[in-house]
Amino acid sequence: MSRGSNGSFGGTIGKTIAGSKPWWPDAPKPPAGAPNILVVLFDDVGFSDFGCYGSPIRTPTIDAIAAEGLRYSGFHTTAMCSTTRAALLTGRNHHSVGVGCLANFDSGYPGYRGKIAREAGTLAEMLRAHAYRNYMVGKWHVTPLTESGATGPFDGWPLGRGFDRFYGFLDAETDQFAPELVSDNTHIDPPGSHADGYHLTSDLVDQSIRFIADHIADRPDLPWLTWVALGACHAPHQAPADIIKSYDQTFAHGWDIEREQRMARQMAIGIVPRGTRMPARNDGVKAWEEHSADERRLFTRLQSAFAGMLDHADRHLARLIGFLDTAGTRDNTLILVLSDNGASQEGGPFGFVNAMGPYNFRPEPIAEKVRRIDDIGGPDSHSNFPHGWAMASNTPLRRYKQNTHGGGIRDPFVMSWPRRIAAKGELRHQFVHASDLVPTLLDLIGITAPPVIGGVAQMPIEGESFARSITDASAPSKPSSQYFEMFGHRGLWHGGWKAVSYHPPGTPFENDTWELFHLDGDFSEVDDLAAKQPEQLAEMIRLWWSEAEKHNVLPLDDRFAARFAENAARFQGARNHFVFHAGMGHVPTDVAPDVRSRSYTIEAHVEIEAAGAEGVLIAHGDATSGYSLYIKDGFLVHDLNIGGGHEIVRSCRQVLTGAHRLGVHVERVVREAAPARGSRTGVSAYTLLIDGEPVGSLQTPQGFNNFISWSGLDIGRDRSSPVSHYEAPFEFTGRLLRVTVAMHNDQKLDGDGVGNAEMARQ
Repeated sequence: MSRGSNGSFGGTIGKTIAGSKPWWPDAPKPPAGAPNILVVLFDDVGFSDFGCYGSPIRTPTIDAIAAEGLRYSGFHTTAMCSTTRAALLTGRNHHSVGVGCLANFDSGYPGYRGKIAREAGTLAEMLRAHAYRNYMVGKWHVTPLTESGATGPFDGWPLGRGFDRFYGFLDAETDQFAPELVSDNTHIDPPGSHADGYHLTSDLVDQSIRFIADHIADRPDLPWLTWVALGACHAPHQAPADIIKSYDQTFAHGWDIEREQRMARQMAIGIVPRGTRMPARNDGVKAWEEHSADERRLFTRLQSAFAGMLDHADRHLARLIGFLDTAGTRDNTLILVLSDNGASQEGGPFGFVNAMGPYNFRPEPIAEKVRRIDDIGGPDSHSNFPHGWAMASNTPLRRYKQNTHGGGIRDPFVMSWPRRIAAKGELRHQFVHASDLVPTLLDLIGITAPPVIGGVAQMPIEGESFARSITDASAPSKPSSQYFEMFGHRGLWHGGWKAVSYHPPGTPFENDTWELFHLDGDFSEVDDLAAKQPEQLAEMIRLWWSEAEKHNVLPLDDRFAARFAENAARFQGARNHFVFHAGMGHVPTDVAPDVRSRSYTIEAHVEIEAAGAEGVLIAHGDATSGYSLYIKDGFLVHDLNIGGGHEIVRSCRQVLTGAHRLGVHVERVVREAAPARGSRTGVSAYTLLIDGEPVGSLQTPQGFNNFISWSGLDIGRDRSSPVSHYEAPFEFTGRLLRVTVAMHNDQKLDGDGVGNAEMARQ
């Protein structure tokens, strides 16, 4: 580069040094007094589960935030994880932005692509233009999981949607002791294990503190957004055993008494109006006393695991809030604590110790659950509580997550901002929707949504600010309607009225029964006015169809079982051959070989020196479900792990020194044309191979009928929670060249079974 006559570098740079106006554009500046924003998003936590909403679960941190700010009793979500997150992030309705149901579901229709449209900028993208730094920690789940591999595409990952840093997981759920973790755009190993006290919640809080501390050290003059989306309390319900067991006595009285006690507290503190009536038990839920003593003991422990997970999360949230105090940033930090939908119904009527078996037709009878009661919440469990406790979580509301009755869509919401919110411990009863959060935050900051982001013209913000209600308890709810739809369940709120319809899967939509409630006087939706006020109901239904057409809800389609099977087939298409080379990273389950319900061959090319070798060649899954091919004590071993049950075949001779092809061939030898619900779809023969020669075989009715694992695949190691009987990571000590997976074209997925498993995952 040439120098100017004054000795400085020539041209524009020299002029800049000399004091002329820089050639680069002015850096954005935040609005005066712009707050830091901390969003703490819980998962599958019901309306009554926080202590300050009536629960006996210990949540002193959340309760303290509420005591210095506000609690809303009318906050509404969209009934599912992905969909609420899409609405919270964008300020639009979830169908409008292309996330009509799940991030791993694409029907091809505009409202159901499983990925937030570029025309719908996220809060992070909006704030970036105003000098905010944006940090995402925890669960993302708003981009297709088939785009979660090492090559992306990354445009739907957090860093592609306005966040500057990301530490968390992309899927709907993950094991809390052995999570699927991503740092920025790279899959990484968890930094610890259950054996050394690791838990994902603690890790996420550590990373949140680090991001904020780094920010303060580097740019204390700029505001930040930190979005902390915890795994708690989505299944698997996992927490330290001592915390879990401490709740056994609390919940030993059962869900019927618990509901009554929670509603009494809610009325005493004003969360629900006095005189609110308790709905009848949800369909299929029996009275607590109708269950056997063993069942009651089991169900109590399953509820204790849920409570322990929430309690544990609150303890670590205390560290994050304490850090804000220590750092002197609490006063101007707007803190929001909320849940993404109501408590989950995916645990079924009896709950699960390990749900991974039943979703592959390996039953988990009550006797087995009771035998494993002390495993609940531990590293080899995938626990979820039964319907009765989910019902209690949603007190005093009807139904659950997935449904558009109150139990699915009405959730706790706490807000605190010491500098600006003078109200201390007050309640707000206005109707608020997840899509209203972004416009409210923009209103409080004093900025508007940009018309263009990244060169893409933006769709209108559809939510409405509820900022006025923060300072005015008497402020009215918004005047516009708010529709709801999930898996064919429908609802509409308008002016204090609600029309709602439960849709039995597989039945004609025109056969659905609509109910009508006046929520202003019927908080718990028990007084159906449909017969008394047919004109009002007819108008509400007409409004629903109008809103549905406007927001890409149509066409209604409840054929999700078939769609899940179609999605899987469409993604991998005709591909039936995978090659994995040594040195590669972790492969998420949705981009790994789909060996469900089919024949396939796995072959590892290795070189073994005279000293011998041992370790994992390929492993997909974790301790709760998966498969592993490995060498141990000189023998080749394959373990088919279905729900913690191990079907193991061991070679009849040892693997000798030299170059070898070590593998397993799986042949589907029996298949039923139309398996009954809950039945197996076939029998498989597992044959071990050394250099193409059979060296051991096993025939079993167990197999990967509907899913393999929510944990992914590794080559040359089993990185965290071990699939088989060895200590992870059990890295291969020989030379591993490559592993090939060749799949036959005989796959025939059971759409209903796949759909049920995927729904449990959400």
